[in-house]
Amino acid sequence: MAVEELQSIIKRCQILEEQDFKEEDFGLFQLAGQKCIEEGHIDQLLEIIQNEKNKVIIKNMGWNLVGPVVRCLLWKEREDDDKRKVYFLILDILVKLCSPKELLLGLLELIEEPSGKQISQSILLLLQPLQTVIQKLHNKAYSIGLALSTLWNQLSLLPVPYSKEQIQMDDYGLCQCCKALIEFIKPFVEEVIDNKENSLENEKLKDELLKFCFKSLKCPLLTAQFLEQSEEDGNDPFRYFASEIIGFLSAIEHPFPKMIFNHGRKKRTWNYLEFEEEEDKQLADSMASLAYLIFVQGICIDQLPMVLSPLYLLQLNMGHIEVFLQRTEESVISKGLVRCLSTNNKDNSLLYQYLEIKSFLTVPQGLVKVMTLCPIETLRKKSLAMLQLYISKLDSQGKYTLFRCLLNTSRHSGVEAFIIQNIKNQIDMSLKRTHNKKWFTGPQLISLLDLVLFLPEGAETDLLQNSDRIMASLNLLRYLVIKDNENDNQTGLWTELGNIENNFLKPLHIGLNMSKAHYEAEIKNSQEAQKSKDLCSIAVGGEEIPNMPPEMQLKVLHSALFTFDLIESVLARVEELIEMKTKSTSEENIDIK
Repeated sequence: MAVEELQSIIKRCQILEEQDFKEEDFGLFQLAGQKCIEEGHIDQLLEIIQNEKNKVIIKNMGWNLVGPVVRCLLWKEREDDDKRKVYFLILDILVKLCSPKELLLGLLELIEEPSGKQISQSILLLLQPLQTVIQKLHNKAYSIGLALSTLWNQLSLLPVPYSKEQIQMDDYGLCQCCKALIEFIKPFVEEVIDNKENSLENEKLKDELLKFCFKSLKCPLLTAQFLEQSEEDGNDPFRYFASEIIGFLSAIEHPFPKMIFNHGRKKRTWNYLEFEEEEDKQLADSMASLAYLIFVQGICIDQLPMVLSPLYLLQLNMGHIEVFLQRTEESVISKGLVRCLSTNNKDNSLLYQYLEIKSFLTVPQGLVKVMTLCPIETLRKKSLAMLQLYISKLDSQGKYTLFRCLLNTSRHSGVEAFIIQNIKNQIDMSLKRTHNKKWFTGPQLISLLDLVLFLPEGAETDLLQNSDRIMASLNLLRYLVIKDNENDNQTGLWTELGNIENNFLKPLHIGLNMSKAHYEAEIKNSQEAQKSKDLCSIAVGGEEIPNMPPEMQLKVLHSALFTFDLIESVLARVEELIEMKTKSTSEENIDIK
């Protein structure tokens, strides 16, 4: 029945001129053709489409059948091979005969329809027809721009495989799509290369390809993981995709060395206004990804001059490291940490003036955020190691400046303890040197100790929450008292001892007494609750702990008291040492007289 209907419509249209086809004819043709597909009369439909007499009708109306044919190919995967061959043949004929303008919009709509795993299936199916259609159009720049934007929007919905096994399995087909996209784009890149006239249309085509390359650097390549070169055996899809994308950039006259070296300068790299507007929003991620591909993965690195100093390369990459550390994805953060690690600069070689460059301060602050906020332990540990490595590269004034910055900006007791321990290490090295000791002795050190030897809220400071910082501060003070004699006073400690006692030691005594009294009262309450077998809540470290069994509460409270006892014992030892040192100095002075 459906075949007869279609033949009837075609017979009526055969006697009409092309311009006399009515909207009604288009609708009837589509309905009848769709019925043929639904009822499985595809052999008869193929005969009708192949009939030379129907060529004009198919050219004008056949594009309406592309959607139903594609959906059959996507949804009826279990059809026998002979039927699928017929569907492919019908699609091939329609793509060759029908209006490319109508086909372009129809194919892009079909690419946008699916979700989940069907996204890659539709893209892999339609890339070749889409390429054929665009090559027939005159306004290629607009068409390729529209197509690449649609394809990228769909690909960006697919999860990026993380492990070697996931890459090999490629469940969502992203790796296959990346390879297929390269083949899709190649003819248009070659067209740009072959066109020596640099017409306006050719320039627009370059810009559309440039946009896609930069979008690809952001997704999927920013989050993509790469196989070890010993493992990949030439089968790493993301390495292949990255290499081709970087190659395309050079082919369309945007060689990556120029982009890498010009990025961040006031002079714009791009001439095309529309892309320039996107630069601030999109370019930072893309450029960070490009730098990682070149400097860490070594893709196309042979195109860079080999005379670049380690310091210059570090300066070149610090802004990119900052971008990586601002992201939340594990794979991206780990790339930032790898970039920190891959510096060949010697210890103490990074002059303090580099800290005037914004990224040289924001990167260590980014590392602190990863150390304190990242839920993944391996990344937290690696970030701590990277911050220590970064500190070791700075000269003395640079270390001093960074310590002040981090002490002023950090709100984390553990981080502050880490910085204080580093200050102690620098003081120790300075006391052993005969030169270059200005920044960690005398007036400069006293200014730094003002940020260390104090309680943020005086006696009311939450000692449990700040216990790491307080213990590190007391250990530093104990070290200074032991290492620096009052008569030498290299560190300036003995001059400032009165202020340290008033701002740190006395408030700490009061705070310890208040805190111990509070927790002892809480222990008494908990013990009474244990007798009555009630559940109650308590506050530890300024935060209320939810209802828990009394025996568990007692463990928490006793742990807090143990911390206070530990602080108190170190405090007592510090005061004992101060008394011994001052008494000894007084006796020496009397003997001299």
